[in-house]
Amino acid sequence: MAIDTKSIEEHIRGILIALGDNPDREGLKDTPKRVAKMYEEIFMGMNYTNYDIAEMFNTTFEDDLSVEENNNDIVLMKDIEIFSHCEHHLALMYNMKVAVAYIPNKKIIGLSKIARIADMVGRRLQLQERIGSDIAEIMQKITDSEDVAVIIEGEHGCMTTRGIKKPGTKTISTTFRGRFKTDAVLINKLMMLYK
Repeated sequence: MAIDTKSIEEHIRGILIALGDNPDREGLKDTPKRVAKMYEEIFMGMNYTNYDIAEMFNTTFEDDLSVEENNNDIVLMKDIEIFSHCEHHLALMYNMKVAVAYIPNKKIIGLSKIARIADMVGRRLQLQERIGSDIAEIMQKITDSEDVAVIIEGEHGCMTTRGIKKPGTKTISTTFRGRFKTDAVLINKLMMLYK
């Protein structure tokens, strides 16, 4: 499904009129086109399912790695900066840092792919909690590991600039799959690495 930029342009023009402004004035005449182009970029992830994203970034390495079954070796990438937009208000979710951990199961994913997955998942109308579960699902598909954890910290424009207006408020969400849900030793090890 492609993003319909022409339709977005028409709707943005309508919003400008509804706000009481003149979309034909000099400063606004190209705004609908610019917003449509911006939306096409920042919502790029809406063009792809989790399965599509897993296929897109499915680069793993098996030959160079000796991974024992049922090991507790954690691969953790943290401080992956992303942004997204809240599906309730279309408000920006920003200053978001994602940490992704998994226990290799005979193969490892290329590190840049983890950051690309987080970025693409964020480029949808989202909930922070769903970003975590989407990333976990994609990581499970690519790595064949059930043991995946995602920790996200971010600020939400719907909390900081409207409504309650509490700047600096951070939301932290966790998604634990496999042994990260049940193994207290593994969870403690992860949290010590995450600090």
